[in-house]
Amino acid sequence: MTDEKSEPKIIIDSDWKEEAQQEKERLAEMESEAPKSGELEKVSFAHLINLLAMQAIVGMGGMQDPNTGKPLPADPMMARFHIELLGLLDEKTKGNLTDDEKTLLSQSLHELRMMFVQVTSNPPPQANESAE
Repeated sequence: MTDEKSEPKIIIDSDWKEEAQQEKERLAEMESEAPKSGELEKVSFAHLINLLAMQAIVGMGGMQDPNTGKPLPADPMMARFHIELLGLLDEKTKGNLTDDEKTLLSQSLHELRMMFVQVTSNPPPQANESAE
């Protein structure tokens, strides 16, 4: 009887082990999917749309110079070029996009076209001040 009292029994919950193993596997999977330092993120159609849309916004003077904080000069020709590229992409990919991709592209095009009309129809404030 003294032998039984001196050696404590260890009860291991097998569910705990299984949960710990599953968590380990989930973390390993997340780690393998995440881009490592120096690696690029997985390329997607949305990245292409966002890249072209950002260039159009820059062309409309919608970005600030990081050093001065002043708006970058507008280049309507560059803005129009990138909007037309998105329009071409819309035409050439009809029937080949997922619903999300189609929605992103059509909404981006609509918003950019509206911004372009607004920016090009209203002269910048500097032009009004210099005319007076």
